[in-house]
Amino acid sequence: MQAIQTNRAQPQGARPDRAAGARGAAHPVTRPRRDTREQILDVAEKAVLDKGFGATSIEELIAAVGITKSGFFYHFRDKCALATALLERYLEREEALFDELFGRADELHDDPLHGFLVGLKLLAETMADLPNGHPGCMVAAVCYQENLFSREIHALNAAGVLRWRERFRARFELIAERYPPRIEVDYDELADMLAALADGGIIVSKVVRDPRVLPRQILLYRSFVRSVFLGA
Repeated sequence: MQAIQTNRAQPQGARPDRAAGARGAAHPVTRPRRDTREQILDVAEKAVLDKGFGATSIEELIAAVGITKSGFFYHFRDKCALATALLERYLEREEALFDELFGRADELHDDPLHGFLVGLKLLAETMADLPNGHPGCMVAAVCYQENLFSREIHALNAAGVLRWRERFRARFELIAERYPPRIEVDYDELADMLAALADGGIIVSKVVRDPRVLPRQILLYRSFVRSVFLGA
């Protein structure tokens, strides 16, 4: 999964500042270009998720961004450094997404179980709002071609997955203090289930070309968690 940035739409009925528009037309404002490093990462991420890291070349990246080879190597010493930056950014965005959604859910409901269920619903809604479905998982992309990467990248990938496990296991332990589980369950396995389900949902949605698969799987997981702690 991946954090998605959205732009706020202009409120209905709001009218643009015509005077400001006129001033802008007379004196156009030069907007700075996006940071070159981020441009490289954006192009590389799409390429890697589309066809894999091994099939993504430095040459195609510099052509797409419009820089020279020296410009690329100014930001990344080699493809290994690029892979590390891609994975780090992906994991950071995932953490930020979870912080935002489950933090918002806890503000809406102070009960640990029901707050978590609200967070899962928000997550499903976020995935459903992606117009073309989820673009893919960088953790899976690294795992599928792990022979291309260093031990450091393998360790970074594993650490990211284990952080997800720790995050959700801690939540289940908190929930269990108020709602003892109705069935025997391992909290690590229940936490891993969300990651496994999400990646599986991404794969199935791409294969059958139905972006609704992933959010529906998240909602099924939500129902399962509810039954674990509240019963059928």
